[in-house]
Amino acid sequence: MYESYWRLKQKPFENAADPRFYYPSHSHQAALLKLRYAVENRRGAALLAGPSGAGKTLLTVMLRASLDGRFAPFVHLVFPQMSTEELLAYVAEELDGATAVDQASSTSQRATDVQHSVRRIERFLAANAEKGRHAVIAVDEAQLVRDPATFEALRLLLNFEPGGSPALTLLMVGQPSLLPTINRMPQWEERLAVKCLLRPFAQAETESYVEHRLRAAGASRPIVEPDAVPTLQELTHGIARQINRLCDLALLIGFAEEQQTLGAGHFEAVCRELVAVAPE
Repeated sequence: MYESYWRLKQKPFENAADPRFYYPSHSHQAALLKLRYAVENRRGAALLAGPSGAGKTLLTVMLRASLDGRFAPFVHLVFPQMSTEELLAYVAEELDGATAVDQASSTSQRATDVQHSVRRIERFLAANAEKGRHAVIAVDEAQLVRDPATFEALRLLLNFEPGGSPALTLLMVGQPSLLPTINRMPQWEERLAVKCLLRPFAQAETESYVEHRLRAAGASRPIVEPDAVPTLQELTHGIARQINRLCDLALLIGFAEEQQTLGAGHFEAVCRELVAVAPE
């Protein structure tokens, strides 16, 4: 709607996990380096935590893109609120490509049966390792996994070591509330090769983040005034998703009001009227 007015090729502040808009902050780059270390050295498990909207899913996408063909398949589980049986069946299907119907036709057991799913996973990982490959399973929103039995089932997958080392790396991705959950399970704690914590942007990073996304969308001139950055930082607390939402709305209202640039007052008004609306 507003792209042509601001002379942009596309919207710069969409929340989709698009690698073209990845901003390499210090925190994100450090986490990416640690995660690559864990995967490329075939460690059993790693943890990525950070506040909601900090860019964990996009970082997972960037990790996947940075790995070569030896580290496959890469299963990205984005809805972990399943029973243990359902989660293992999902993982098995994503790994070996066989549907539940296909499997049900060859066995009398239900496709969601834990034992059956574990056997499928074990067979696949053994064959995958013979090809010189190493699988990765990323469990997004892992703080939503509440059942200790599900955590235990995931951990036990790390016992598959056909070549003497783990056949997969299990990446647990979640909000900071995941950390005390993991800390209460020593058997999990000892499996984690690395722990990474994404932090909100500092003010200078917020400024660079906004400029980076505008340039990636095709901006050829300054749009956000420098004096607006402290206000933007205060309103969003340096959280990428909140920055995206506020900047997207600011571009829309700026277009409607035929603004030439976006200043501090503009962001304050947009936040007050469209973001922080409270019932009377």
